[in-house]
Amino acid sequence: QVRLVESGGGLVRAGGSLRLSCGVSGIVVSNMAAGWFRQSPGKKRELVATLSVSGIPDYADSVKGRFTISRDNAENSVYLRMNSLKPEDTAVYYCTLGTFIALTYYPNSEWGQGTQVAVSS
Repeated sequence: QVRLVESGGGLVRAGGSLRLSCGVSGIVVSNMAAGWFRQSPGKKRELVATLSVSGIPDYADSVKGRFTISRDNAENSVYLRMNSLKPEDTAVYYCTLGTFIALTYYPNSEWGQGTQVAVSS
């Protein structure tokens, strides 16, 4: 059974940093693409970062230059480093594993519980 557990969220002031972690069990992360989504009340769910199997990252324009997605195969984990945080980054963040088809990322059905990030102004 595949399980993803996010952690590392919290309350931070604008300009601060957080590092989100996603521990994975039941599947080997090095064999999968990965993606971080976020969801805030009243807003559409947003894919903020992806990482291909070969290690190529991609980011939404809203976070480009501030967020970094990475993977640790030894820890079987995926990470999201978030710098220069803004109030509009406030959301619940979810990590996923999935696949790319024609440059589009498709997450698998398993999702974690998410981790809350709150950025104060």
